[in-house]
Amino acid sequence: MDSIFSLPRKALRILRGYSRMLWVRVAIFGLMAMAVIPLSQIIERLLPEAMQAWVAGTSVDRLLDIIAAAMLTVTTFSLTVMVSTNHATASQFTPRLQQLIRRDSVTQNTLATFIGSYVYALTAIVLREVSYIGDEKALVMFVLTVAVLVLIVWSLIRWMMHLQSLGSLINSARQVEEITDQQFRDRLENPCLGATPLTGDVPEDGLTVVAPETGYVQIIHPEPLQEMAEELGCEVYMLAEIGDFVFVRAPVAKVCGLAEADEDTRRRLRETIHANVVMGDERTYDQDPRFGLMTMAQIASKALSPGINDGGTAIDIINRSGRILSEYRDETEGDGEARNPRLYVRPLDAEALVGDAFDAISRDGAGTREVQERLQKVLAGLTRHPDEGLSEAARVRSEEYLERAMGALDWEPDRKRLEAAAKAAHDRANG
Repeated sequence: MDSIFSLPRKALRILRGYSRMLWVRVAIFGLMAMAVIPLSQIIERLLPEAMQAWVAGTSVDRLLDIIAAAMLTVTTFSLTVMVSTNHATASQFTPRLQQLIRRDSVTQNTLATFIGSYVYALTAIVLREVSYIGDEKALVMFVLTVAVLVLIVWSLIRWMMHLQSLGSLINSARQVEEITDQQFRDRLENPCLGATPLTGDVPEDGLTVVAPETGYVQIIHPEPLQEMAEELGCEVYMLAEIGDFVFVRAPVAKVCGLAEADEDTRRRLRETIHANVVMGDERTYDQDPRFGLMTMAQIASKALSPGINDGGTAIDIINRSGRILSEYRDETEGDGEARNPRLYVRPLDAEALVGDAFDAISRDGAGTREVQERLQKVLAGLTRHPDEGLSEAARVRSEEYLERAMGALDWEPDRKRLEAAAKAAHDRANG
């Protein structure tokens, strides 16, 4: 098995994933809190004795009691808020937002600060009880405890300000747009994950590697696959793309170019591919800009449901999706040489991206003229995109959506206004 430390990009990707987990940040803050207390006593011994006696240990005790009592209550309240926000966004907007709520950095840092402060106070109280921290030499401990209190107050203020928008529709839509835009940029700056674009048919001869379980392809680590292919002198063709739902024993990759491969080599190939094609029970935003576009479309569809009937949210989502798609460029037209030339990955499909962003909105908002007008304006703007694939996909979808809306609108004046708005939008785009 390859070591992540010999593969910096893979290691960074794995560490970034762990850094978004709440328990990791809480554990780090807790360990830091426990470590600073012995360090404070080492610093205390370096101070002059007269200075050490400036603060008595009883002064530290009162502060520690306040921290220990308050942090347990505040942490419980904060966890309740996070759970409530999770349920609220899932029911009001889409369950796909829960991933973003769970990985919200402000929420995680705040909870980690509160729990870390609680651990610090408990540890200090225990060490005071066993006389590890003396009554006459507590200056550094006092200063450190005051610093912890300042950190707590700052975290509380930041947390209260963050709660004003946490879980709101606008903030949730902005979060999805930001992470989708970031993943989209990362993908386009590193076309096809740094692999050679797979634009033709996969060779028929070769070793087919099947999925070890049923689930979504969440992440592909291309660097170890390239390293293995270089060592064995073969090529690896990815049959499954990020975001695909594959069943157990369904083909995920094909290895070609091996003249002869013994059973040990075949087993090693399978193990390497299984280890670096990460699968799970749900789609994630990492390496998957299409998932972000689909999530935004689901928010708009929920807003267009009869019980909510919020066309303004759908219009806002259309604008955000159009802004992201305007950054698209063909991954097969990169100037440089592929960083992983022995790995083949299919490029993003412009038609699929447009469909992910707008198909659901076109269907669920077919009877809302205002939504259809905005959809036609955004698609008309995308028809001017320099990439021919995206431009053509936007033009075709625009015609299809207009036809669907004309059939769904019951009132003749609405149909005329929509048709006129669509024509004007395309005339401006082409003029």
